[in-house]
Amino acid sequence: MASIRELKKDINYVLGDIIGEVQDWEAATGNYGSDEGSALIDKTIEVFDTLMNKVHQKEVENAKAHFAGIRKELVSSAVSLTEEINKLS
Repeated sequence: MASIRELKKDINYVLGDIIGEVQDWEAATGNYGSDEGSALIDKTIEVFDTLMNKVHQKEVENAKAHFAGIRKELVSSAVSLTEEINKLS
């Protein structure tokens, strides 16, 4: 199993890249500070906070399953956020 440190890095990098993609979209379309982009960034930050809170839970019954679940949630959240970025016009 990968370390907790690596999981934290993955969460940070993946969600940071998603925020970067939203900012790239805003720059490419000239929609700086758009409502759609801001909402997507806020949603990404919300996912980040949720995942990091789960990582920092102290008393978990089965640590291996707990962290595997967090990793799966990261992947599914990243996919859904990326799909939302692709829908931006």
